[in-house]
Order: sequence, then C-alpha cells, then structure tokens
Amino acid sequence: MTEPADAVASVAVLASLSTEEFIAGVEAAAVRFDAATYPQRELPAEDWLGLTGVGVLLPVLPVEYGGRNSHVEMCRVVEVLAERNLAVAVYTAIVTGLALRPVVLWAGEEAKREVLPLFAGPVAPTAGFASTEPGCGSAMSGLTTTFEEVEGGYHIRGRKHWQALSATASWWVVVAKRDGDSGREYGWFVVERTDGFRTSQRYEALGLKVIDYGVNEIDAFVPAHRRIDVGAGNLSSMVDIYLSGRALIGALACGFLRRVAREARAYADARRIGRSPLSAIGFVRYRLAAIDSAHTVCTALNHYVRTRLDLTSDLTPAFPFILAVKVVATELMVSSANHYQQLAGGEGYRNGSPTNIAAQAFLDSRVFTIFDGTNDLLSQQLARHCLDSADGRSLSTFLAAWAPTAPAVSVHGLDLRFLDGELAQEHMVLAGRVIAYTFAASRVLQWATETGADADLAHRAAAFLRADIDRVRVEFDLLGRLGAGA
Repeated sequence: MTEPADAVASVAVLASLSTEEFIAGVEAAAVRFDAATYPQRELPAEDWLGLTGVGVLLPVLPVEYGGRNSHVEMCRVVEVLAERNLAVAVYTAIVTGLALRPVVLWAGEEAKREVLPLFAGPVAPTAGFASTEPGCGSAMSGLTTTFEEVEGGYHIRGRKHWQALSATASWWVVVAKRDGDSGREYGWFVVERTDGFRTSQRYEALGLKVIDYGVNEIDAFVPAHRRIDVGAGNLSSMVDIYLSGRALIGALACGFLRRVAREARAYADARRIGRSPLSAIGFVRYRLAAIDSAHTVCTALNHYVRTRLDLTSDLTPAFPFILAVKVVATELMVSSANHYQQLAGGEGYRNGSPTNIAAQAFLDSRVFTIFDGTNDLLSQQLARHCLDSADGRSLSTFLAAWAPTAPAVSVHGLDLRFLDGELAQEHMVLAGRVIAYTFAASRVLQWATETGADADLAHRAAAFLRADIDRVRVEFDLLGRLGAGA
C-alpha cells in the first residue's frame, strides 16, 4: 500500500533534521505523556502514533529504509521519554532495542524490505521480542517452542509469556529450537501476528501499566526469507539482544532519576513542618543527597553507554560492562524511588496525588531489578567473567589492574581483599555487586573528567558507591557467620 504524500513528506523532513532538532520534537511530543497526568492504562494506538509521528523509531532504522541510524539518538529518545513517563520510555525501548534491532542487524534483505519500511512512517505498528516461556525463565536452554522446515518456510509451535506488548504488537522476533540427530539448533524468526501468533491470557503487572503482558500461543507458518541468519548452534545472539535492552537502562535511569531528583527536592522544599520546610530536617537532606547521587551515577553510566558503546553493532564484547550498568542503574532507580516515597509520606502512597508521582515511580521502577535477567543472576555472571579473566590472580588484584575498575580502586583507595579466596554461589552474587559498584565509580571519574562536571557531585556520588561496597563487605562477613552456624 502506498503511503499518502503528506506522510512521505513527513518522513523526509524527520530524516533531514539535525540531532538537536529531532530530539526537540521528541521532547515536545513527550509532554502529553507526563506521568503526573497521563492515565495508567495500556497505550492506545492513537497515542503510539503521536510518538511515531515524531520519529521515535527512526534512530534504530537504517538510512536506506527511512531511518536515522543513530546509536546516540536511540539513547537520547529513551532518556527524554523516561523523564516524562518511564513506562512510555520502556515501551519505545522494547520496540527499538529488542524487536527491530535484530531485524536491522541480522535479517536478510528480503525480510528487511518487507518489514522495516512499515516502521519508518508516521503510522507505524509495534513489535516485540518473544523468548521467555512458562517454566523457562532465565535458563533459555530449556525453551520448548519448536520449529520445523516445511515447503516454502517454517512451522513454529509453542508458548511464550511475559512478552511486553503481548496482546498489541503486530510483529515479533520469535526464538525456537529444533532437536535433530546432529544436536540442537536454534532459530530466530520474524513473525507477523496474523501468521499464527495469538494471545490466550493477559497478565496484570503491578507497574508499567502502559505495557501489556500475557501468554502467547504460537502455531505459525513463516516464509523462509523471514528466518534471521544468526548462529544456530547456541544462544550467543540472545546475549547480544538482551545486552541492548540492558544498555538502554542507562538512558532510562538517567531520565527517570532526573525527574525524581527534581520533584523530590521541590516536594521537600514546599512541604512545611511547623515553620520550617521538610528539607530542613537532617535525614530528609540525607535522602535527597542519596537521590541526587543516584542521578549523578546514572548520568555517568548513560555517558558511558553513549560514548563507548554502539547499539547499531554487536554488543557482546561489552558483556561485563553492560551487566554492571544494568545492576547499578536498576538498584539506584528502586532505592531512589523508595527515598522519594518516604519523603512524600502518606501522599507518596496515593496514586494520582496532586503533589507528587512517588507511588507510580516506585511501582514502575521496581521491576527493573527482575526483568532482563535478575540482578542476582547478572551479578553472579559478572563475578564469573572476572574470575575467568583473572588468570590465576586474586580477584582484588585483578580489579586493581582491570581498566574498567582500576581508576576507582586507585583514586578511592578501595580495599577489596575481602573478595579473595574461595567464593561459593552466594559470595559470587555479592562479589558481582562489588564489581558493578566499582565499575560505576570509575565511570563517575571518567564522566567528570570528560564533561567538566561539578567535582562535588562526583565526590558525593563516589561516597555513596563506597558505602554500597562497604555494605557488601558486611554481608560477606554475615554469610561467613551464618555458614558457621551463627
């Protein structure tokens, strides 16, 4: 179907804008989705068009298909939206980072010509990524969805759940398996809902109400050209896809915490306790400092993602760094939302409060330490990566020399020798958190140097990260005493 002339002209205008002009358009459109006033409901199709009309999908798309092909703009779009409405930002990040990016990177030209132009126009559909299954969470090797080769293509049968946009996305990237005499083979397919992708049950999530979740039944025929050409012998490409979503959390956290920091301080200054504002109370000032420092850390992590990574290419070399970004950013989102809610008191437990968005901020942020791999799992993976890379050295010696963590160890005089020795599974989780905090402290130093940021902000953020490391040190000791029967 040929698009109307005005729609074609709109796409051409968006493609010709400078980055600053383009982001300004996204900022203007984001105003209508402000979390203080936007309904807590699934995103209506017409509201999605309000976002695609200003081109929120264009940064992930190649220029030859009407896109802007920009890693930096992918990050900035998500950051801008997250400051207004975290759930809407997640919605956009899912379509770009998890669903369209694999098609852009790995699909054949015939599939790209069929699918990508649909998302370049102002009237764009939505897309999702279907991997997780009932009974198969983080251990994707246990997936049961299968594919078989048939005349003209593939037949896919299976069941998926917890897909964002479960009932509304019209295009999907689906992961399936085939067991044969020569072993297991994994397949990746671009599936249109009308091919045989059906939602059988809807879930009600506690937060992110803009996004729908549920159970999807798949009994689909997919033409041969829509199989994505990635490694069939293992799930390494799955790692890359999840890394893109985790990297974008740096941008999500930066925008979200900018809003939380600003509004928490405004609430504390306006709320009167007797003759003085709430912000005059000592522990209130501590909570505000914790939120401000969390925003500083996530600003530094976002700077790292923007300047050192590239979402338009393979992310697997950045595996340990992105795990650290995800762990630290999500924990700071949750802790800051909790500080905000505590400051707002009873009003902070009230959805739709006219004075704050604390209740929704906490509900929306809580899931991030769980989705895209729980933080406990990712912390353990990060520790294992570093131990495998240590080449016989103690973990503290390795971290003191490893470029991603060495600056913080040196500048802040971190004593990480408590990580040395035999590490059981429970210690691996805690060790991974220490590595992530140390990585974040190094990124704060890097950000301050490269941007000329306020030194006091950087020092305060580093102090909070050192406190996080000290808390893990205490947990290590507690684990030892519990293991000894204490």
